[in-house]
Amino acid sequence: MLRAPAADETRDRLLLAALPHVPFDGWSDAALLTAAAETGLEPEEARQAFPGGAVALIAYHAAYADRRLEETLKEADLGEMRLRERIAHAVRLRLEQNAAHREAIRAALPILAQPGNGPHALASLYRTVDTIWFAVGDRSTDFAFYTKRALLAGVYLSTLLYWLNDGSEGAAATWAFLDRRIADVMRIQTVRARFARFRPPDLGLLRRLREAARAAADPMQGRGPQSPR
Repeated sequence: MLRAPAADETRDRLLLAALPHVPFDGWSDAALLTAAAETGLEPEEARQAFPGGAVALIAYHAAYADRRLEETLKEADLGEMRLRERIAHAVRLRLEQNAAHREAIRAALPILAQPGNGPHALASLYRTVDTIWFAVGDRSTDFAFYTKRALLAGVYLSTLLYWLNDGSEGAAATWAFLDRRIADVMRIQTVRARFARFRPPDLGLLRRLREAARAAADPMQGRGPQSPR
């Protein structure tokens, strides 16, 4: 799988201190400097920890969340679950672990949607779905490696957007939506499998996912489909 950036104690402290301020100050220098003051760091130390500014802080938050998800899934008993249940469990867990920072995630989306930040957004999304697939037991090494991640990226992103605006108790509507999206993808996969030998691979998709894999690596440590470790 594609590993997230290595954990860094200083950046972890700054991130966790900054997150409660993001709904009010945005992903901004102000939020970062408030976090620095609360953690006993000098402003310049905080800025050096995230030299890319808001985008770097957002990307690190996504990577931090992926690490938490991976650690939790290692302790989960997934053996009795079907594949679709494992995927649903992982996506739900990823969102539930970040429920306290829903507004911070919402505030990140317009920044990531800016044209110049597209590669960062794609890299973070790729890392999340790569983490999920590997955690639930995927060890594919062929073209399926990329198609699985592309399909899950669509499921994860649409579920994230639904969850951000879900006012139902316990986010019940989101989990129902997630189940429907996964069911749709499983049906698509069944149809594709029947006709795969007659269709050429989507080289554009393959190229974009490979680029995302390289961009998400730490630092420049890409992992595409490889033999199981």
